[in-house]
Amino acid sequence: MVKYSAPTVVKTAAYQDQKPGTSGLRKPTKIFLEKENYTANFVQSIISALPLERKGKVLIVGGDGRFYGPEAVDLIVRIAIANGVTNLTIGQHSILSTPAVSNLIRRRAPNCLGGIILTASHNPGGPDGDFGIKFNIPNGGPAPDAVTNNIYEISKQLGEYKICQDVPTIDLANVGVTEFEVDTIGPVRVDVIDSVEDYVQLMKEIFDFNLLRDFLSSFPVVINAMHGVTGPYVKRIFQQELAQTTPNPNSLYLNTVPLPDFGGHHPDPNQTYAADLVKILKDNPTKYGFGAAYDGDGDRNMLLGAGGFFVTPSDSLAVLAANLNAIPYFNKPNGIKGLARSMPTSGAVDRVGKKLGFTVYEVPTGWKYFGNLMDAGQLSLCGEESFGTGSDHIREKDGIWASLAFLTVLASKKTSVKDLLENHWKEFGRNYFLRLDYENVDGTKANQMIGELEKKIMSTPKEQLTKEIIDAVKTSSIKDPSLEKYKVDATDNFEFTDLIDGSVAKGQGLRIMFANGFGRMVWRLSGTGSSGATIRVYLEKCDDEHVTGDALVVLDDLVKASLAISRLQAVVGVDTPTVIT
Repeated sequence: MVKYSAPTVVKTAAYQDQKPGTSGLRKPTKIFLEKENYTANFVQSIISALPLERKGKVLIVGGDGRFYGPEAVDLIVRIAIANGVTNLTIGQHSILSTPAVSNLIRRRAPNCLGGIILTASHNPGGPDGDFGIKFNIPNGGPAPDAVTNNIYEISKQLGEYKICQDVPTIDLANVGVTEFEVDTIGPVRVDVIDSVEDYVQLMKEIFDFNLLRDFLSSFPVVINAMHGVTGPYVKRIFQQELAQTTPNPNSLYLNTVPLPDFGGHHPDPNQTYAADLVKILKDNPTKYGFGAAYDGDGDRNMLLGAGGFFVTPSDSLAVLAANLNAIPYFNKPNGIKGLARSMPTSGAVDRVGKKLGFTVYEVPTGWKYFGNLMDAGQLSLCGEESFGTGSDHIREKDGIWASLAFLTVLASKKTSVKDLLENHWKEFGRNYFLRLDYENVDGTKANQMIGELEKKIMSTPKEQLTKEIIDAVKTSSIKDPSLEKYKVDATDNFEFTDLIDGSVAKGQGLRIMFANGFGRMVWRLSGTGSSGATIRVYLEKCDDEHVTGDALVVLDDLVKASLAISRLQAVVGVDTPTVIT
């Protein structure tokens, strides 16, 4: 076995801006490229936060295929080995979806340190786009606040990092094993694995692939991988495994080759950025019955029906919750433990939980908040309105899993997407929901708006807030509204105490809740952007009778009210949202 030199210690200057956000450190790619030792510093901070006993335990490394990924993988390998990590598993071509990493970590438990994922999720890629580094802990989930805070504190004081300069560059193009020895470290093993195989096996354990094959053979679909990491997974699952017997010649699979810049597009699966998928379905209303799009790292999904019928993430979560027994993984004694949603997500799943007898948990935005509940055996299905749905099969949201789950429900009921949703609303009632995104706005102005709004809703008497809301509602397209519905019942800045470990998350979103469960308005700053600020406004109204309306029309009153109360347009200086979902 070839032996290489002992690690080198490199002096460096600490950075004060490497605080991980909702899901890792995300910055413009140029910062990682141009700031001296910027990537090395953060990687060293992650490794320094790992347990000291590292020898023989595996570290998973992969990413969404974006620009700078392979170079970052090479750096991670050298720094990890220098810090005593002697067993690394890397996805071929440095490709691993975020759900696949979570699965690999869990399958290699308890001898796994966790995983480093190179992704900025749904943010644009390329030299002028964004890059990100995220750490997942040994349960497979995103690092919780205690871990990311520790990493951040280390990064602010870092004065040096260790690196193995002369170990060989790993061939990421080919599956295989590389073994060598490093002086003072010992034997090292690096496995480059098929990026897709373990994940495919997991999906086969969860779903009835025979049912899906039969259904898809006569039910044309359009799947858009958006030139992100899911391309190889879509090819293996939809175009091979689920097309073995009778391939459907009418199904379309778009943008399945991962590209460093995602083809110059924004890999965010919504109606704005996946407009090509929406257009195909709208232009061919009788040809395709289902459409799905996935984001850059494969954890988010958008679902559509024939004619471009849009399924909100809140509704898809509720529909799955009402039909989990259609999925073999859940169709067993004690197979469904509980349900959960992020606070901004609509209460549609709450209706299902109440009627079917499932506990429903409300947590802050960020998948890490679901993990403790899952590990404690209290949660089976969860979701976020930001196009993320998942279950306890891993500890991440999972785009492909979500679409397979939804297709399984369609197959078991032999119905269309629209009929499935409308029948669900008739049974459970409907939570009309909109999210307005104001992206890349001035951060100072965004914080000013949120600060002023918090002061206003927390100090203004509810009667006065109600009057201001009603005045704004009168300018909307809602004619002769029942004004007593707009009575303000409560206001707050959402705060969450973890039911398992007792940790507290504060300042998670400003809320105005109306009386008698009529609805609510929510405002929060997003933690997933790399520059500027993104303001998200969430609007929700409940209706048990009129369930087939257009959300944009039905919620026009709350759109007007939310803008008037927040003074968003005046303070921030924007006229219209970037994205409406």
